[in-house]
Amino acid sequence: MLIKGYDDGPLVAGEPLLARPGFWSNYLMAMCGDGSSAARPVPEWFGDDGADTDALSEVLFDPERWPVFRVPAADGPGAVVIYRNLVGDYGTDYLLTHPGRSHAQQIASWEGVLSGAGLTWHELVRIADSPSPAAEGVEDAAARLLLVLPLLTDSDVPESAPARLSAALTSVGAPQDTVFSTAEHLLTHLTRGPRHDPAWGSPLSGG
Repeated sequence: MLIKGYDDGPLVAGEPLLARPGFWSNYLMAMCGDGSSAARPVPEWFGDDGADTDALSEVLFDPERWPVFRVPAADGPGAVVIYRNLVGDYGTDYLLTHPGRSHAQQIASWEGVLSGAGLTWHELVRIADSPSPAAEGVEDAAARLLLVLPLLTDSDVPESAPARLSAALTSVGAPQDTVFSTAEHLLTHLTRGPRHDPAWGSPLSGG
């Protein structure tokens, strides 16, 4: 797999890993710590157990294989998520793909916190709900939303956001008795950063 700017990285298609036990706790659990609760995030919030989570982390963070998750969109920009498994410089990179462009544009990275440009809730939902059957990548709307969720920097999420996120988490295996709490933890953590300024140019504009 080739992506401009990652010529030296051993990129591999990561989409098959989405169905593996332990994936979503690896991907999202660190984003559940909102500081407002004494409850410590655990894999069980995502329907996983510790053993599965630990086993899959070895796959996700393998320096010899960098998983790539493609979220192409039929209408407008899509996204690419790359596990950048450089020894001593691990992180998750977020790129946007634009119609008519041959390369993806990196907009943000996650290394314990998100650095770079973020997106609004409505922009994330548009990507999630616009799969491109003609392109390789993730087509399931729930998985698509969860993959781009770390890009959320908009504090003004609609009232429907917790329910939509809860439904997505339930779809990938999160238990119903705790899923709403998990969704609230995620939204609180992701939206407590710098407020999204409507005057800023959105990365989705291609600017």
